[in-house]
Amino acid sequence: MAALPTDSATARRNQWLGLALVVLLAAVLPFFLSNYRVFQLTLVLAYAIVLLGLNMLTGYNGQISLGHGAFYAIGAYTAAILMDKFGVPYWLTLPAAAAVCLVAGFLFGLPALRLEGLYLALATFALGVALPQLLKYKHFEHWTGGVQGIVIIKPDAPFGLPVNADQWLYLFTLGVAALMFILGVNLLRGRIGRALVAIRDQPIAAEAMGVDISLYKALTFGVSAMYTGVGGALGAIAVQFVAPDSFTIFLSIAFLVGIVVGGLASVSGAIYGALFIQFVPNIADQISKAAPWAIYGVFLIACMFLMPGGIAQVVGGAWQRLRRKPGKSV
Repeated sequence: MAALPTDSATARRNQWLGLALVVLLAAVLPFFLSNYRVFQLTLVLAYAIVLLGLNMLTGYNGQISLGHGAFYAIGAYTAAILMDKFGVPYWLTLPAAAAVCLVAGFLFGLPALRLEGLYLALATFALGVALPQLLKYKHFEHWTGGVQGIVIIKPDAPFGLPVNADQWLYLFTLGVAALMFILGVNLLRGRIGRALVAIRDQPIAAEAMGVDISLYKALTFGVSAMYTGVGGALGAIAVQFVAPDSFTIFLSIAFLVGIVVGGLASVSGAIYGALFIQFVPNIADQISKAAPWAIYGVFLIACMFLMPGGIAQVVGGAWQRLRRKPGKSV
């Protein structure tokens, strides 16, 4: 019995060492790739932050959202407006985007408490459809740039570091993503995470045990929107451009596809899902220029049939089999 805490501490230490090794390898990666590939990987990291936030809402808390592209757009426009109109440093736009989206998500989550399941999905769908049109509204053009959008400048590396702008932005995004994932893991593995899962699986029992369901649902919506806003701000800085037509409802659907393919209620699934939504459309386009979305659909159907629990479940199962000692009973 005395060996259990030691084994647990060893397993936890091995997990952190493995995570540190992955981050180190990811930090070295941009120095061996072209600038375009580095740009793509920067977007992968931004999408991974978004998918982690959406997974908190849908995977862990059971609230379906088809409108997270709207919060992504809010975060992107917050960063673009602050940089373009007020000259705010790019790194300072991230907490601003996080705060704006946290408040917006919480306020949207309050009336959404009356809705469940598909009704909530339709309400968020309406948000995702409406926001691009609001960004084109003539009275907001001074701030949003209307249909023409806003062009921003990609930041250079500080302190004379010997890296180009794409490499620096990738490393900066990697650092932000690592921080957001650490915060997310600590949140989900604690009392709050257990409350979210309890609300998803047994809401009546959770309420009987003293969980304030309304407050937790609204706060989860706010935190999820906050993660999405940070991802949107990073995405805008990487792309150097924001426009209403960049945030159509298809973006929201792509985010939902990402968490399902990556793995619901899985932290690592956010990374796999981000890789899917960034690279699979490009691969489909290379296979068939005439019908790329048909190829994309084939990839998606194949993933659902072969990996119904998501990529994270398959990778996790393979890792457990590799770690299993020879001769140990199953």
